[in-house]
Amino acid sequence: MASNKKYWQSVEELNENSSIVEKLRNNEFVEEIPTDEFLGDKEALSSSSTSRRDFLKYVGFSTAAASLAACEGPVVKAIPYVVQPEEIIPGVADYYATTIADGFDFANILIKTREGRPIKVENNMLAGAKVAANGRVHASVLSLYDSMRLKQPVVSGKPATWADVDAKVKESLSQAAAGGGQVVVLTGTTASPSTDKLIAEFGAKYPGFKHVVYDAVSSSEALDAFQAVYGERALADYDFGKADVILSVGADFVGDWQGGGYDSGYTLGRIPKNGKMSKHIQIESNMSLTGANADKRIPLTVTEQKYALVKIYNIITGSSVSVPDVTKPYDQAVANAANQLKAAGSKGVLVTGLDDVNAQLLAIAINNALQSAAFNPAGARYVRKGDAKAVAQLVADMKAGSVHTLIMNNVNPVYTLPNSADFTEGLKKVKLSVSFSLKEDETASISTVAAAAPHYLEAWGDVTIAKGYYAITQPTIRPLFNTKQFQDALLSWSGNAQSYYDYLRAFTPTYIAGKTWNQLVHDGVHVPEVAATVTAASADFGSAASTLASAKKSGGLELVLYTKVGLGDGQQANNPWLQEFPDPITRVSWDNYITVSKADAEALGLENYNVANGGLNGSYVTVEANGKKLEKVPVIIQPGQAKGSVGIALGYGRQAAMKKEMVVGVNAYTLYNNFNSFQSVKLTKENGDDHEFACVQLQKTLMGRGDIVKEATLKDFNEKDAADWNIMPVVSYDHKEVPAASIDLWESFDRTTGHHFNLSIDLNACTGCGACVIACHAENNVPVVGKSEIRRSRDMHWLRIDRYYSSKETFAGDVELKESASGLMNSIETFNAMEDPSENPQVVFQPVMCQHCNHAPCETVCPVAATSHGRQGQNHMAYNRCVGTRYCANNCPYKVRRFNWFLYNKNSDFDYHMNDDLGRMVLNPDVNVRSRGVMEKCSFCIQSTQAVILKAKREGRTVAKGEFNDACACSAACSTGAMVFGDVNDKEDPIVRLKEDDRAYHLLSHIGTQPNVFYHVKVRNT
Repeated sequence: MASNKKYWQSVEELNENSSIVEKLRNNEFVEEIPTDEFLGDKEALSSSSTSRRDFLKYVGFSTAAASLAACEGPVVKAIPYVVQPEEIIPGVADYYATTIADGFDFANILIKTREGRPIKVENNMLAGAKVAANGRVHASVLSLYDSMRLKQPVVSGKPATWADVDAKVKESLSQAAAGGGQVVVLTGTTASPSTDKLIAEFGAKYPGFKHVVYDAVSSSEALDAFQAVYGERALADYDFGKADVILSVGADFVGDWQGGGYDSGYTLGRIPKNGKMSKHIQIESNMSLTGANADKRIPLTVTEQKYALVKIYNIITGSSVSVPDVTKPYDQAVANAANQLKAAGSKGVLVTGLDDVNAQLLAIAINNALQSAAFNPAGARYVRKGDAKAVAQLVADMKAGSVHTLIMNNVNPVYTLPNSADFTEGLKKVKLSVSFSLKEDETASISTVAAAAPHYLEAWGDVTIAKGYYAITQPTIRPLFNTKQFQDALLSWSGNAQSYYDYLRAFTPTYIAGKTWNQLVHDGVHVPEVAATVTAASADFGSAASTLASAKKSGGLELVLYTKVGLGDGQQANNPWLQEFPDPITRVSWDNYITVSKADAEALGLENYNVANGGLNGSYVTVEANGKKLEKVPVIIQPGQAKGSVGIALGYGRQAAMKKEMVVGVNAYTLYNNFNSFQSVKLTKENGDDHEFACVQLQKTLMGRGDIVKEATLKDFNEKDAADWNIMPVVSYDHKEVPAASIDLWESFDRTTGHHFNLSIDLNACTGCGACVIACHAENNVPVVGKSEIRRSRDMHWLRIDRYYSSKETFAGDVELKESASGLMNSIETFNAMEDPSENPQVVFQPVMCQHCNHAPCETVCPVAATSHGRQGQNHMAYNRCVGTRYCANNCPYKVRRFNWFLYNKNSDFDYHMNDDLGRMVLNPDVNVRSRGVMEKCSFCIQSTQAVILKAKREGRTVAKGEFNDACACSAACSTGAMVFGDVNDKEDPIVRLKEDDRAYHLLSHIGTQPNVFYHVKVRNT
C-alpha cells in the first residue's frame, strides 16, 4: 500500500509564507556559485596570473557544480495579450513595404516585424522597386532602438512639450512676417514631392523665404552640369547591365556614388553568358570597392584623372584639346581604354566622380557622342539635390544677421560643414533655430529647439527616387517616444489642421493613377507606364575640356575624401553593427585612418606591422589642408593607392549623443573645403606611440593558392575545356589518379529524400559590399564584441568576406611565379616575396561561412556531440550540449566557427545594443541569444527554412520556386544575385542548374569534406 505521508526537508517548509521556501525547493545549490567573479569578468580574466595547473584545479573542483547551476536557465516571464490584435499572430512575422530616404541612402524595402517590433530589413522584390538595401539600410532597423535618441523636444536646453515648441515657433514666425525677417528651411535631400509642396506652401506666407537643400556629401557639381544641359536639377541614371564596356574615372558606382544602387545592374553583365561579359576599366586614386571589381585598374592622382578624362573626350569626339600626359606607363593604358570605349559605341558608358562641373559636362558629352544605351538622362535621379552655392550663401546670411528663423530637418551642419565654425557663429545671430533630429546631435544641441523627430520606421512619407518611380514610407511601429514629424509640424505652423497622413493621402492620386491608396501602401512602390523623355541643350563642352586640361598639379600629396560602405556619411555612427563591420578593402573595423601608397609611406617613414597577439599597428600623422589640421590620424599602407595621393573616409569623429564606445576616428569633414572631395595636403609623421588597429584579416595575398579562389580569363573560359581552368584535385587510389572528392573516409547516407540545402556563391557577382554580413547580424542575433575583442581575433561574425590581393599585377602572374620556384632556398625566397601585395594588385572577394560539410571534420572531434549533421544538409549546433572545448574550431579547415569568450548580452563590459532594454527589442525571437562559452556559427538560417517548410505544409502545397532563397539571410540580402540558396533535391530549383555549371567548385575540395556551399570560378575579361 502506497504511503501518503508528507515529509519536510526543514521546519522552515511548514511556514507557507517563508521567503526562502521556494529557493529551498528548486535550487540544488542554495548559495550561488561565484563563477562570475572569475569567468564572467573580462578584465579580471585577462589580467589574471593564475597558472594553467591552478586553473585546471579550479575547473576540476567547481565545473561540475557550475554546470548544474547553469542548467537553471533564467526565468523569462511573458505577459499575455488581454485582447489579442486581429492582425498579429504570435510567432508569425508580418512584413510591411516602406522606403528609406534619409538624405544619403534611398531604397525600397520590406520590414519584418514580430509582435509589433521591426526586427529586420528585406528587399522589396516587386516590379518598380528601384534600389535594393545596402549594409547601412539593413542596419537602420537597429538605429530605431538607439538609446541615445531624443525622447521629447528640448527648448533652450530644457525638456519641453510640443505645445511649448508650437507656441515659440509661431511667435517667431509672426515676428518674422511682421518685421520682414527672413525665414529659411534647411533640409537634406528629401526626394519627396509632397514634402517639397508642403514646404513651398509654408514659405508662401513669408517674403524672402528660402528652402535650401544641403547634402553632407555633395554632388553639387554633377547637379550643376546636368541642369546646364537638361534644365533640371537632378542626376542622370545608368543601367550598367546594358553596357559591354564600362569606363569609370573616379566614380565608386558599386559603392555610394550618386546614391548607389547600381550594383545589381552592373553584375548582370559581369557573369559570363554565351561567351560574353562586360569589360570594366577603373581610373581612380583610392582603392575603392568599384576599382577592386574592375578588370583593369589604372591608379592616377586626381589631377591626372582630369587629364585622362580630356584624353578620352578627344578620342571619343574627335576633338584635339591640348592636354598634358599622365604618368607613364599609364598614359598608353588610358588611350587603350578610350579606344575600347569608342569601339563599343552605344554599348559603352563612361561615368566620373570628379567634383568638377567641367568633368561632369565631359561625361555627358562622351555618353551622348557614344549614344550610350546605359546612359539614361530621361530617368533622372532625385537622390541628390543639394546646392553648395545656396548653402554658402545661407551661412553668409546667418553671419550677417539677416536670417530671423531657421528650421532644419535631417541635417547636422555643425558636424558636416567644413566651415562649421562659421555656421555656429551665424546660428548665434538667428533669432530662433529649430532642428528636427533623431538625436541631440552637434547641431540640435546648440539650436533653440531640438525637435525630437521619429525614425523613418515610425513615420509616413513619399519618395521619388527617380523620374517615374513613386514610393511610400509607412510606419511599422507606433512612435517609441514623444516625437513629431517635420511635416506635421509645418502643417501646424501653417495653420493647417490636417495631419500629414491626410495631406499625403490627398496628394498621392496625382502620382498613382490606376492604383488605390491601399494597393500603394501594400506594394510600397508604383511605376507609371508613360516613358519619360528629355531634350539636351547645347553646351560649350570644348571650353569645359580646355579648362579641365589646364588643371595644375599641386606639387604635394592629393587628398581624396570618400565614404565607406559601412558608415556612409556618419548619420548612423552610433550603430554598433556598422562600427564593427570590417571595411571590405582594408578589413579594418572600429576605425578611421588615412590610406597611403607604399612608395609614399616609405618616403615619409610610415609603417604598418603585426604584433605578437596578432594585431596590426601603424604610425600616426598630422594632416594639414587649407589651414586646417587633423592630428593623430592613423595610417594604413594601402595596395593600389595611386602614388602622390592619400584617402580619408568621411562620417567619423562624431561626439554628440554618442555612446563612448562609438566615438571613433577623426572628423574629415573639416577638410571638405568648398564641398570638393579633392584637396592638396601635407602629411607629417607623429612620433610616440603607434596606433592599434582592429583588423580581421592580416593575410593579404593568396600566394598562388589557386585552390581557394579559382580564376580564369574570358579567353580561356571560351576556348578551353572546363577541366583546364576549373582544375579538380586528384589523388592516387589503387595506383590510379582519381578525383579527390570521390575518396571518402566516411560512409555516406541517402540524401535524396526530403530537402537538401546548398548555397551557391558566384565570385563574378560578389562585389564585397557586405550587405549579407549585416543581414546575418540582424537575423541571427550575432553579438557585437567591440574593438578590443576584434583586435584579439575574437570577432563573432557568422559570415566573413575575405579579400585577397595579387602579389604580381595579376593572380595569373602569381601562379606563374609560384610554379617557377625550385629548390628549398628559392621557394622560401619566392613565397616570402609573395606575402607582399603589388603596388596595383588585382583584388578578389570571397564570402566564407560554415560550409555545412556532409563529411564535417568538426562533428568527428566534438566530445559531447554538440555539433552534428542533419538530413537537410545543415551542420547543427546544440548550444546546450556545447562545453566550449573548441576542438571543432581547431579541426575546421575553413575557420568559420566562433567561440564567445564572454557573455555579450546584458553585460556592461559590452555596452552595445544588447546591454539595454531598448536595443534588445531588435532581437529575433526565433533565434536564442547565446550564453558565454559555446561555439556558434552559420546555421543556413535553419529557423527560416523550417518556417518555409511548415508554411507550405499548412497551406497544402510544395515549397514555391525561390522561396528558400528568401529564407536565408545572406542570399535574401544579396542584391547582385551572387548568393543563391536552395534545395538541390528539387529539380526545378535554380540551385540545381548552378551546381551543375562548369564554373562550380568547392572550397578546399581536396580534403574531402564535401561542403554544401559551392563557389563559381571568377572569370576576368582581361
